[in-house]
Amino acid sequence: MDNEFLLSAYNYLLPEEQIAQHPAARREKSRLLELNCVDNSRRHRLFEEITDLLRPDDLLVVNNTKVFPARLLGNKETGGKVEMLLLHFPEPVVNDSTTARAKALSLIKSSKRPRQGSVLHFANNLLARIDKLRPDGKVEVTLEYPADDNLELLLETLGQIPLPPYIRRPDGNSKDDPIRYQTTYARHTGSVAAPTAGLHFSEDLLAKITTLGIEQVSVTLHVGYGTFAPVRCDDIRKHEIHKEYVSVPPATAAAINRVKAASGRIWSVGTTTARTLEFAADKNGRVQPIEGFCGLYIYPGYRFGIVDNLITNFHLPQSSLLFLVSALAGKQQILESYKEAVQEGYRFFSYGDAMAIITRA
Repeated sequence: MDNEFLLSAYNYLLPEEQIAQHPAARREKSRLLELNCVDNSRRHRLFEEITDLLRPDDLLVVNNTKVFPARLLGNKETGGKVEMLLLHFPEPVVNDSTTARAKALSLIKSSKRPRQGSVLHFANNLLARIDKLRPDGKVEVTLEYPADDNLELLLETLGQIPLPPYIRRPDGNSKDDPIRYQTTYARHTGSVAAPTAGLHFSEDLLAKITTLGIEQVSVTLHVGYGTFAPVRCDDIRKHEIHKEYVSVPPATAAAINRVKAASGRIWSVGTTTARTLEFAADKNGRVQPIEGFCGLYIYPGYRFGIVDNLITNFHLPQSSLLFLVSALAGKQQILESYKEAVQEGYRFFSYGDAMAIITRA
């Protein structure tokens, strides 16, 4: 098998202390490793210096999804404690005059797995009925709550932001997580994980980018919990990626096509944005307005048609996101960059530092 498709070829050594447990003191003060694939050079910067890499004819595309507080703490009918993680924003079903209902897929943690048909109790008269226990460990539930309540506001009140499993703090979530594990431009609720490349953009930095004449547009991809699912195939080509809701508005598609036609550069903020743009491209290399579910899996051998340059965080070893950045920059370039980042003390993963991968300088 070609080494490019071997899972074990995407490993690297990372000291545990370089897995960021908290964000940088200020968003734009995180570090930025610039990887220029044109001249094979690397340069170390602060993230706020991203403005030095942008030009007025560039287009910056962001993912405006919003993380919702998907982690709920409650009790079983027996009184035992239970933790429920919603894997997507619940989908409303038929209500009656007093009760609203919404269905969701979840993961449930308790001393004993709840029985099918049982009810979990949460504060503010929120219930979760266990509809089906699936063989893969996921649980289908129906949420019930007072009909005059707004579900999004109810979850904001009761829930916690579901931080990634590699963020392990003795004291759990901090009061800053609802703000810092959210982009400043988050608009559309639906993610259980943040599009982390966007976490580095403060409102001031975005305003500065605007004053430089650089246009910014948005897409939406709701990040599912499957983003943390490990790859278990030795041949990475056999891996199947989870599907996620995506939307590309007509104005965004038009802006991208206009900039591409004028030979401007498309900067993707994050791998979720990159997957969305590539998914929305037709065979002629034009982005079409879409709304649907994206299961595009990008690994080495894929030829990017829309994205020129990518802003992204550092990804887990042997992960599908590491395959994606390797498809853009080349596996060897990425692994060498990661090795240098480790040596230079960069912070990794969701709350960590960033890379700017440039294929068009």
